[in-house]
Amino acid sequence: MTPIALVGLPGSGKSTVGRQLARRLQLPFQDSDHVIEQRLGCPIREYFEREGEDHFRDLEETVINELTLDAPCVISTGGGVVLRRNNRQHLHKRSCVVYLNAAPDQLFYRLRYDKSRPLLQVEDPQQRLREMYALRDPLYRETAHHILETGRPSVASLVNMTLMQLELSGMPSH
Repeated sequence: MTPIALVGLPGSGKSTVGRQLARRLQLPFQDSDHVIEQRLGCPIREYFEREGEDHFRDLEETVINELTLDAPCVISTGGGVVLRRNNRQHLHKRSCVVYLNAAPDQLFYRLRYDKSRPLLQVEDPQQRLREMYALRDPLYRETAHHILETGRPSVASLVNMTLMQLELSGMPSH
């Protein structure tokens, strides 16, 4: 069994769904942002402000390369992981990728009070999410094996929908 990777914009549910999915499949859960923060010894936001996005993306690429070579697990990726071609290729070739697709306006509603996301600390975060969606949606689609429209279902429903997609594609679900 290959790793299962979740991609999508910030706030689409990658970490929450990933944790539950891993529990249901009895697999280890890896959040690439948490792995990065452990290596940095500081929050991503702090590193981002100090070193810039390029340095962060370099480290993210290293972590994604390692996680996709790992034993079967569920990986929650950072929202911008698809911006690098190597990440898209590693994810697509080495794991089963599920894109949690959510509309920018829904995401804004979920994230409007969240100050931990560096790319959304701007004057108009809703417009920023729309711009990110326009840029990243084609990249998520290129990387994904499965696309789930997240809409408003519960986490349990999203986990069940993901499991159903994986089963339909022939991936064993324990």
